Amino acid sequence: MRRIDKNTYEIVSSDVKFLLKERDIDSNKGDFGKAGIYGGSVEYSGALKLSYLSLSSLRSGCGISRVLVKKEVLPLLGPNILEQTLSILPDYDDNFYDKLKDYIKDLDSLAFGMGIGNDEHLEEVLEFIIKNYTGNLIIDADGLNTLSKMDLNVLKERTCSILLTPHLKEFSRLINKSLDEIKKDSLNLVKEFASTYKITVLLKGHTTIITTGNTTYLVKTGCAGMATAGSGDVLSGILAGLLAYLDFNLLSISTGILINGIAGCLAEEDNTDISMIASDTINNIGNAIKVIRES
Repeated sequence: MRRIDKNTYEIVSSDVKFLLKERDIDSNKGDFGKAGIYGGSVEYSGALKLSYLSLSSLRSGCGISRVLVKKEVLPLLGPNILEQTLSILPDYDDNFYDKLKDYIKDLDSLAFGMGIGNDEHLEEVLEFIIKNYTGNLIIDADGLNTLSKMDLNVLKERTCSILLTPHLKEFSRLINKSLDEIKKDSLNLVKEFASTYKITVLLKGHTTIITTGNTTYLVKTGCAGMATAGSGDVLSGILAGLLAYLDFNLLSISTGILINGIAGCLAEEDNTDISMIASDTINNIGNAIKVIRES
């Protein structure tokens, strides 16, 4: 861990390898937490995102991965959901929130928003989760777009630990500033936002910023080949998997970024920066964990 200034540090693989220690031979899936993935839409790409997310959470070491999905998406999932468990959400006017509360109450982590589209009920759904869920909540993609339309003070009413994972455009929508403004002062703007709402923010980039507002970690990883559809979804799945069995803190989150970036670089070596796709990164998660363990 290299200190940049008083409360800012650069994190590398050797700083996190103790979190990925070998497991006891007598352990079972119940020892490594339950991760939930809530997303998807009637578009096929939205359904495929669910399988990416869920599979990457399992590859990252959680014991159980539960996919929460509206019933109209179910026929599109097909063979993409294998090791994962499914929880089918009813129509909004049919005990939806009772079911949702039941499905999330025992989850250690929950990733929300990937491929979920522009459902007119999403603001209400996200507010319900923020105020009722008690685990580790990751909000990404369409979840962030939904949040940007809401009164952000809802974040202060949370019952859960919250991690937002925006890229520059998503962060721009959240704070109503231009991309140029953010690029000029990204570190301070992210710290200010995290501090204001007492949450953790992960701003994606070649140097990823993770901050609570008080303490900030920087992680430099990734490659050009990761600029492909689904890469952000893989990261959210990895984070959901890790935060199902690790403590919610900056180092655990940094571990997810390192796994994702190293797996992406390994995938690029095999597939080139032109040809690699998101599933290539998923297939290299195990190899990335080996690299970190050997660092």
